[in-house]
Amino acid sequence: MSVAWLNTGDNAWQLTAATVVGLQSIPGLVVLYGGIVKKKWAINSAFMAFYAFAAVLIAWILWAYNMGFGTEWTSFVGMPHPIASMGDELKQASIPTSSTLANFPMATMVYFQFVFAAITLVIMAGAFLGRMNFKAWMLFVPLWLTFSYTIGAFSLWGGGWLSTLGVIDYSGGYVIHLSAGIAGFIGAAMIGPRLKRDRESFQPNNVLMMLVGAGILWLGWNGFNGGDPYAASRDAGAAVLNTNVATAMSVLAWTVMDILYFKKPSVIGAVQGMITGLVAITPAAGVVDGYGALLIGLASGIIPWLSMNIMGKKLAIFRKVDDTLGVFHTHAVAGLLGGVLTGVLATKAGCVAYGLSNPGGGIDGNWHQVVLQLYGAGFIIALNIVVTFIILKLISLVVPLRMSEEELLVGDDAVHGEEAYALYGDGERQPVLGD
Repeated sequence: MSVAWLNTGDNAWQLTAATVVGLQSIPGLVVLYGGIVKKKWAINSAFMAFYAFAAVLIAWILWAYNMGFGTEWTSFVGMPHPIASMGDELKQASIPTSSTLANFPMATMVYFQFVFAAITLVIMAGAFLGRMNFKAWMLFVPLWLTFSYTIGAFSLWGGGWLSTLGVIDYSGGYVIHLSAGIAGFIGAAMIGPRLKRDRESFQPNNVLMMLVGAGILWLGWNGFNGGDPYAASRDAGAAVLNTNVATAMSVLAWTVMDILYFKKPSVIGAVQGMITGLVAITPAAGVVDGYGALLIGLASGIIPWLSMNIMGKKLAIFRKVDDTLGVFHTHAVAGLLGGVLTGVLATKAGCVAYGLSNPGGGIDGNWHQVVLQLYGAGFIIALNIVVTFIILKLISLVVPLRMSEEELLVGDDAVHGEEAYALYGDGERQPVLGD
């Protein structure tokens, strides 16, 4: 039966956007992680991403969605309860605390927001690869979703205190990337480092497979940023174009930095630059213009490069904490950078098109927006330091955070009884220590 509020074009775009964002996690980051790590960790790394995607969805519909986007419980979080009945799924999509309505069903909204929640945990896994106990990861995913992600999402997107204050996070620079980067760094410190020989030699086992994952990630970002106006609108088109412009510029800038410093262009470096560009434009995508996107892309190809390759190698804390894929640099630094530059480069016209009352950013004379962006960043950083530490401490009382010594030596075959590349004849295993 047709209903007056349903716009089939908006619903079709929102479902498409949600699906391509889902593809960023599976298979995108699944194959990127499986290819970028050394061979003995390919299965474990891919499976951490695969598991998180499934576990988040079950928690999402049973309690977490309404904590992030439901009726206000406090100014930080919504009331936890399920959203799984047919009545829930068929009614018009709304975010009650922010008085937001969309012209598609609630089922579409729930799924769209789910894929964002899922990829946050998948991104974070990149900091833990090569040593986190899989059983600890199984407990960590729903707990962190519940006690960290939902608070950030409600505060910035669900009508909570940061959105009321006027902080802009168009599509997750803070809620997703800054959160994942900070939580990943705290978790990496608490879990401890990989084996010394894994840290010293961690060459990708399949660069081409890594590039397939990277390509899915890049194009999937069209749904990531293009879906956040909740409509097939002109602002969605601007967000998609700006996303790709910033990312392309970031790839070029990172590659030039590699050539200037290392004397060689690196495809792995280019992928890092792609990720930092995608991350940095995310909080700004629909509120900056093309020139702003170019500037954000240039900054995201230079500043996170310096953070990873200079600061990351010289400061003791970064040498001590084993953040496997550099998630702190590619997501926390780039997310913070993008959030602050949003305060500088947001245009009044972009804010109006997106439905915000903010009078633009610094370029339109509203330099107070930069201060608001810093408030938002400070809250997300503090939240994730505290909550991640507490959750991992509690988990460590139940199961070890790290794998056993044997598992660390052998890898996938010891942890899962499987190997990525079966090169041992007719199927019989001949496991050996190490690679």
